Amino acid sequence: MSKNGQAPAYDFIKFEEKGDTARITLNRPEVVNCLSIPMSDELVDAFERLRQSKTVKFVVITGAGGNFCAGDDLKEMSLGEWGNSNDYFHRVRYYQWMAYALEELDKITIAAIDGHAVGGGLEITMCCDFAIATRRAKWGMPEVDWGITPGWGGTTRLARLVGRRRAKEINMLAAIHPAQTAVDWHLWNRVCDDDKLEDEVAALIELLRAKSQQTLRQLKFIINKNVETDLYTAQAFEALSAAWTASVNGWAEVPDADGGEGLKAFREKTALKDKRRALGKDFWVERE
Repeated sequence: MSKNGQAPAYDFIKFEEKGDTARITLNRPEVVNCLSIPMSDELVDAFERLRQSKTVKFVVITGAGGNFCAGDDLKEMSLGEWGNSNDYFHRVRYYQWMAYALEELDKITIAAIDGHAVGGGLEITMCCDFAIATRRAKWGMPEVDWGITPGWGGTTRLARLVGRRRAKEINMLAAIHPAQTAVDWHLWNRVCDDDKLEDEVAALIELLRAKSQQTLRQLKFIINKNVETDLYTAQAFEALSAAWTASVNGWAEVPDADGGEGLKAFREKTALKDKRRALGKDFWVERE
């Protein structure tokens, strides 16, 4: 929310907040909600607002005018508004950062997909925790037909979700697929009747709202991190999360833990500070 408590005024997205749920609507229906540079700047600002929010638990992303998003604004690219090769590099890195900002939110994010979700639009859905689509929804990665390659998830996140061969098929053939195929290929969660999208999203939020919100945050964090690492490191995350769970459930006290005494010693300059530093500061330090 803005400083005066009102929803922020954006030109290319709608940002609504009601109770514990925020809704972002991509709002360029005349061009199938394609991601212009100004719209992307607004999304980055909205994601930062959500990151700082202490009240929002759920975020729904959808599109205006019967479509989700047609991807990056190719007109901007073709007219040279992205600049030279170095400018392109930094623009793509910026979009990657935008995707991470969405993916890393400690809220549950839901892509509510109707109509077309292609290119960058599909990449947005891959950053969300859940993806629900209407039966008439369509998706794909058509960049190869414009002589360009995806820049912020269309090859990387996609391969992690559907596998290497499917990712090659989706990108190299550039077909536009029906929504059910996205479910069958483990890209989206559910397909619903065309007039039931809002009902499905509301039912999912109602279910999630009944859960322990702290546990949901931990699950999102460890699952997102675990898929990017080896089994042993991943299980370390699981073990730390289990200990964190014990702590928030009231079993935090460990007999030989510090209990905040170290910081207290620093703050109040107690004898413990002098003892610890005296023992440690020169230990195994080579002196001239």
